[in-house]
Amino acid sequence: MKIATWNVNSIRTRQEIVRDWLEASAVDVLCLQETKVVDADFPREPFESLGYNLYISGQKAYNGVAIFSRSPATQIDIGFRSILGASAVTDLDEQKRVISGVFDGVRVVNLYVPNGSDYDSDKYHYKLRWLEKLRDYIERLLAEGNQHVCMCGDFNIAPDDRDIHTPKTPEDKVVGTMPAERDALNAVLKLDLADAFRKFESAGDIFSWWDYRAASFRRNRGWRIDHLYLTPDLYDAATACTIDVEPRRRPKPSDHTPVIVELDAPSA
Repeated sequence: MKIATWNVNSIRTRQEIVRDWLEASAVDVLCLQETKVVDADFPREPFESLGYNLYISGQKAYNGVAIFSRSPATQIDIGFRSILGASAVTDLDEQKRVISGVFDGVRVVNLYVPNGSDYDSDKYHYKLRWLEKLRDYIERLLAEGNQHVCMCGDFNIAPDDRDIHTPKTPEDKVVGTMPAERDALNAVLKLDLADAFRKFESAGDIFSWWDYRAASFRRNRGWRIDHLYLTPDLYDAATACTIDVEPRRRPKPSDHTPVIVELDAPSA
């Protein structure tokens, strides 16, 4: 089974790039972030014609998540509230950032974690609240018996200094590297999830996002902020996890590129 995550930075703008990549890669499940389109206007036909089932949760011009799958989902849940209930979630589902489903026995959780903007801004504190709710969400999923879980997406966090071209200190106050953000992500991972990419690659200077400015891609001045995290059974079953930089070389690409994990069948 191949599962990929990709922030496409507008599915309507990048649909040709995404379709070409799907034809070449033949992944079983593709999780998209920043689709930036309401559900009624999502370009379904180019992907359904390839044999994919589409599950989407979008909004106009911002955010938006989707899952494409070869096999139909046996369950789809949109937002935190579908698992935690509306009263526990309050305003955190107003932005379309969470969709999950079960595909061939694997619970895939697709996330677009808030960017956070500037340190100590309202958006930064919103990000920390959102990550706290994510922990509750994953904890509930695991408690409900979801044994095989892949949590993936654009996390807008570089887990450690290997994951950013120029390491930052707390005094730099760069959002995406702050201790509070990393601690909040680690609180989720302590529920027994592990980074699939780091199973196979320990080196730095391998990234999934590059700014459009200052020739960042050509100079490889990027960040690794697109991740796939696996429960122990899936982690043991993982045979590869790679970052495919080729779509970033296309004209008018997303600033992110796909990350793919390959899995053998997990133990029952």
